[in-house]
Amino acid sequence: MTGTLERALKILEYLSSFPEGASLAGIATGLKFPGSACHRLLAELIRCGFVRQDREFGDYALTTKIAAIGLSHLTNTGIVDMAQPIIDQVAQESGELVRLAIIDGERLTFVAKAQGARAGLRYDPDMGLDVALSCSAAGHAWLMTLPDDQVMNILERHGLGSPEKFGPRAPTSVRAVKKYVAEARDRGFSMISEVFAPGMSSVGAPIQRKGQPAVGVLTIAGPLVRFTEKRMLAVGPLLMKASAELALASASSPMFAKRSKKAA
Repeated sequence: MTGTLERALKILEYLSSFPEGASLAGIATGLKFPGSACHRLLAELIRCGFVRQDREFGDYALTTKIAAIGLSHLTNTGIVDMAQPIIDQVAQESGELVRLAIIDGERLTFVAKAQGARAGLRYDPDMGLDVALSCSAAGHAWLMTLPDDQVMNILERHGLGSPEKFGPRAPTSVRAVKKYVAEARDRGFSMISEVFAPGMSSVGAPIQRKGQPAVGVLTIAGPLVRFTEKRMLAVGPLLMKASAELALASASSPMFAKRSKKAA
């Protein structure tokens, strides 16, 4: 049963990268599943309403059921409603893309955003994606709140991102990541340039109440030609102030309040 459930979840994760749908052969090959087992799991996911099959081409795609579940969960936690006004204000003042990522175990996922750029180049990636911890401002901002031994363990479990898949300055060793994290601690916020993606810069600050673990991360990102090192340093205090406001407001979220009680 555990193996079947794990395979079904992997299919859902795989299909999330193919909004237009994927063939049975493509899914089975991509996940290295036997074709017959993959077909049975897809049939069950269709029966449960999580997957649909295109009648013309036969490709499989996700329905909106998973998105609806996620949105319902976030709505009930109050996270987005609580954070959006602050995110909007930071976006307006910085003139760049501002995003909120929440921490769940060892995963960071972007759940809310506001675009401050009104003209020219705009950086606006997809939402709902998990954050690459080793080569993102959000990842470094969370890691800066943790002890060094825990940072080491997390990086060993999650691995590193290569410059070929991310930015040309993506750190290729644990030591290099720890240097970014140490600098972020000294500065009060993380700062990267062409680490997550070519031509892109970003800063990040943890959302953390005193004596409590971080519950999320707030980031500002934009094109390197405009979001220079000087500009990143200038908006750092704005970012930290907003993160502190979110940390105080997080007490009203059932999810964050429960985590704080557990930590205590």
